[in-house]
Amino acid sequence: MNTIEDLCDRLKGYLPADEIQQVRRAYYYAEQAHDGQRRSSGEPYVTHPLAVATILANLHLDHQALMAALLHDVIEDTGVGKEAVARQFGEPVAELVDGVSKLTQIKFESKAEAQAENFRKMVLAMAEDIRVIIVKLADRLHNMRTLGALRRDKKRRIAKETLDIYAPIANRLGINTLRLELEDLSFQAIYPMRYERLRKAVLSVRGHRKEVVKKIQHRLQERLEMEGLQGRVIGREKNLLSLYRKMKHQRKSFSEIMDVYAFRVLTESVDDCYRALGTVHNTYKPVPGRFKDYVAIPKANGYQSLHTTLFGLSGMPIEVQIRTREMEAMANNGVAAHWLYKAGQTDRPIAEGSHARARQWVKGLLEMQQRAGDSLEFIEHVKVDLFPDEIYVFTPSGEIMELPKGSTPVDFAYAVHTDVGNACVACRIDRKLAPLSASIQSGQTVEIITAPGARPNLAWLSFVTTGKARSAIRHYIKQQQRSDSEALGKRLLEKALAQFEVRLEDLTDDRMALLLQEMEVNSQEELLEAIGLGKRMAYMVARRLLDHDTLERVPETLAEGNMIIHGTEGMVVSFARCCRPIPGDSILGHISFGNGIVVHRYNCKNLQDIRDNPDKCVGLNWAEVTEGEFSVNLKLEIEDQRGIIARIATLITEMDANLERISVDERDAKLSTLTLELSVKNRVHLARIMKKLRLIPEVSRVVRLR
Repeated sequence: MNTIEDLCDRLKGYLPADEIQQVRRAYYYAEQAHDGQRRSSGEPYVTHPLAVATILANLHLDHQALMAALLHDVIEDTGVGKEAVARQFGEPVAELVDGVSKLTQIKFESKAEAQAENFRKMVLAMAEDIRVIIVKLADRLHNMRTLGALRRDKKRRIAKETLDIYAPIANRLGINTLRLELEDLSFQAIYPMRYERLRKAVLSVRGHRKEVVKKIQHRLQERLEMEGLQGRVIGREKNLLSLYRKMKHQRKSFSEIMDVYAFRVLTESVDDCYRALGTVHNTYKPVPGRFKDYVAIPKANGYQSLHTTLFGLSGMPIEVQIRTREMEAMANNGVAAHWLYKAGQTDRPIAEGSHARARQWVKGLLEMQQRAGDSLEFIEHVKVDLFPDEIYVFTPSGEIMELPKGSTPVDFAYAVHTDVGNACVACRIDRKLAPLSASIQSGQTVEIITAPGARPNLAWLSFVTTGKARSAIRHYIKQQQRSDSEALGKRLLEKALAQFEVRLEDLTDDRMALLLQEMEVNSQEELLEAIGLGKRMAYMVARRLLDHDTLERVPETLAEGNMIIHGTEGMVVSFARCCRPIPGDSILGHISFGNGIVVHRYNCKNLQDIRDNPDKCVGLNWAEVTEGEFSVNLKLEIEDQRGIIARIATLITEMDANLERISVDERDAKLSTLTLELSVKNRVHLARIMKKLRLIPEVSRVVRLR
């Protein structure tokens, strides 16, 4: 078991004496605060914060982070408050402790929701100080190391959460040392028997492989020295979870996976990396298409390395990673290398770059969090970004952008900026027009075409990949629906009040405030939105707004209060598919709960029983000038002739209408029935099309379907 003196001895390598003294003081404070508390394993509780601080000391984190690690459970598990910690150790340490403290328990509907809410809070804390998440990762790692004392079901739950959230975060921040151990410990807790069998299998083949590994290693080292390169070749082993996943996903046996030999070459400079690559390619033949250059284009978490696969003796594959010593430190410590290099007072832009990238990632998470409707929706978006298999694409100006594999031009547009995504209408991939749903490949140049007034399409959610795009589209549509609902609700309420010869603006603020209080609604906007979505009846709200004398006045006619439909009302006014109304038809609106108004033709059979119910239906008239196109169905009886369908389609296009769907039902050898779905502007436009269709000799009958 580590002691505080062991920790202080370790800190002497990179921290000044006064800072070590502050760390020691934080330990004694924590020891006193946790006095009498024990862990599930029976050990004194203070052993846990001490172990967490030791993990961080190995990453060379600063004294404030180490103090926060020692104090991280003080606020929740003891009687000490945040203010007391701030008085003793300063505001930055208190803020860190507050961020890392186990999050306040709230009663949630489900464990999934609780986990999602905790993660959301963690992101908010990370945005304040990235060290919060590093301390949290170290805290989780020590908890994983000491899972033994817990029940089987609790072990599995904690391990699954670690694998779903914490290991991917460690990977995203580039802290490989923590990630690998978190993954292996999680694998061991979730599948103990599979872990043990795989571990024993690896141990048994290690002896057989030793000679081959030594032989390849010696040959590569010899060739580097012949070329005068300062480099060290080391054999590397895959972690057990990585082996298990490869066997499962690639459907390969253990022996097939273990037939691959893996080595790492560490050099002194970037120039040496590329020279070493040439040397290994001259030693063993490279496998075509298996070379990746993460030095020129680093991964999103700052990882840099050259990857190549070679044909070894008897054709066995050899995987080689080539990187500098600094890149090795970055690969193992990631964002923590920022503090590692800072401690040595060495100018390391590579570490600074990783820290900046991490901050950028957290900023993106924060933006997503603000747009998400709830914690579960947020975590759904984030999980996509936590498991990226990156591709690298270029903007027209030559900048490189990282995106998850399978991304589309819409994902790219939102990665550039949310406003670009919202206004996106088309795209060019490698200077050729392409569909917005196309899958982008690494190395392609993507150009987004925008248009003023354009808006996101709900259909985009079926193909976008990134969490940022998904959350931005949902957020925009929600906001649009809210604003459309509010406008519609206002019109419905004004129409209901007009029946009592009252205008909305004539009502006093006190009367409206009293109604909002009675109906338990926060604001007038919220009330109007609820009316627009059909959740509250405009007629009933109008009655509650008015005094008794006004209600006594019964309107002489209700027809004059009909609402006007322009065709541009947005998502809260939709057109019924059963009768397909178009401008010029007599129409009636059905108030559908949660969906606003559904416009039907006045004689639609589906409204027969509720037509006179003011709570469910609202009188509508078309505006003199309507915008947009409206779907309508036509049935044609035709004589079968070669090319007749093409002629009909051409005529419809020439008449400035859009043919959306066509189906043919053959009645006998000579006659067929055609059902067409087309978009028209109004009844006059439809009448002109039907007249032209009847002039075709082979068309015997044209009717509009009702």
